[in-house]
Amino acid sequence: MRSLIRSASSRLLRARARAMATPSAARFSPSSNPARPPPPRLPLPRFLPPTPPQALLRARPLRTSAAVAAAAAVVEVGGVKIAREDVVKEEDPTNNVPDTIYSKIGLQLHRRDNHPLGILKNTIYDYFDKNFSGNFNKFDDLCPLVSIKQNFDDVLVPADHVSRSYNDTYYVDAQTVLRCHTSAHQAELLRDGHTHFLVTGDVYRRDSIDSTHYPCFHQMEGFRVFTPDEWSDSGMDGTAYAAADLKKTLEGLAKHLFGAVEMRWVDTYFPFTNPSFELEIYFQDDWLEVLGCGVTEQEILKNNGRIDNVAWAFGLGLERLAMVLFDIPDIRLFWSNDKRFTSQFSEGKLGVKFKPFSKFPPCYKDMSFWINEEFTENNLCEVVRGIAGDLVEEVKLIDNFTNKKGMTSHCYRIAYRSMERSLTDEEINDMQWNVREEVQNKLKVELR
Repeated sequence: MRSLIRSASSRLLRARARAMATPSAARFSPSSNPARPPPPRLPLPRFLPPTPPQALLRARPLRTSAAVAAAAAVVEVGGVKIAREDVVKEEDPTNNVPDTIYSKIGLQLHRRDNHPLGILKNTIYDYFDKNFSGNFNKFDDLCPLVSIKQNFDDVLVPADHVSRSYNDTYYVDAQTVLRCHTSAHQAELLRDGHTHFLVTGDVYRRDSIDSTHYPCFHQMEGFRVFTPDEWSDSGMDGTAYAAADLKKTLEGLAKHLFGAVEMRWVDTYFPFTNPSFELEIYFQDDWLEVLGCGVTEQEILKNNGRIDNVAWAFGLGLERLAMVLFDIPDIRLFWSNDKRFTSQFSEGKLGVKFKPFSKFPPCYKDMSFWINEEFTENNLCEVVRGIAGDLVEEVKLIDNFTNKKGMTSHCYRIAYRSMERSLTDEEINDMQWNVREEVQNKLKVELR
């Protein structure tokens, strides 16, 4: 494919994303290991074609002066300079990254010590430093542009997994994505010789719109390798030893964050760990999922020079935990620069309860249309977010029916609400008009 990267800095970026250009590891197949539980059979959304129509994927926002300035800036992450044309490639039919997503790159909320996410990250760091004498190397400035191999193949995500679709992932080009998880750096760090590490960073997924979902959020990955000498005298095999150490470590982390709470372990499935678990705690009269984890698949270790070793890994979402610990009701608030929000938090002060500074009423607008075979809700949310940005609070399906001709109609209710000010009738009506126009043009649906 003809290169669309023109600057020296973007050639460096491309080199980083292609660093894993060796033949990819064999993909996970349930039949290759009868002992491994198969993935759950869930109805999967329709995949978009390998080379998707550009108009279906990218909804261009109305360009305010602030958006233009943000898109024009060059950001630097992990020593790599990233310009808009490196990420938003309007002439590449495989690119589905809008300016609203590019504007988030480089903000790195998790590196701000006075931000709830930074406070939480540092609290977790404190736990590992205290209990493991600084053995864990910490990485929080790795470039979010990675190769498909890094993001999927190296962690054994199956070739037909839903996360690989254009509906779920932001593709920079056919071989490069904005990372969906911090696990995308796992193989590289293992090959570099790291055996204990924590990776924190911004991750990107095309998703629904509500108070707990946002297309850019923050994760932390933990990883620890064991050699045979470490479990040989335990009376357990390597897998059992690693699983026991993992549970002990994460139960201690949960107590460090939440205090003396009731906990339970739930068996689950991940492509890259076996066995796999989720940790839940009983907090504020309900069971809360804290993180996912498991014993790393041997194939990952062998592919990266760790023969005869075992390892564990965990991943947690910082926003999910911070919303509970700080009583933050809407995920959009993490991105606010309003001093009424930012001034409430201080370095080292975990669990300070957020005090709402405004409660402006939402404005609801309904939109009905006949869908086509290519329609997905994620594409609709991308169009709405492209127009309204963080002024859209929720997009919710409220009606769905099929007529005698076999045509299916959806009605969505869009809630507009600013966290910082009252919206005027004029700007809401303008946004809704533009949303309707873009939905019709980009998604090729028939409005009702």
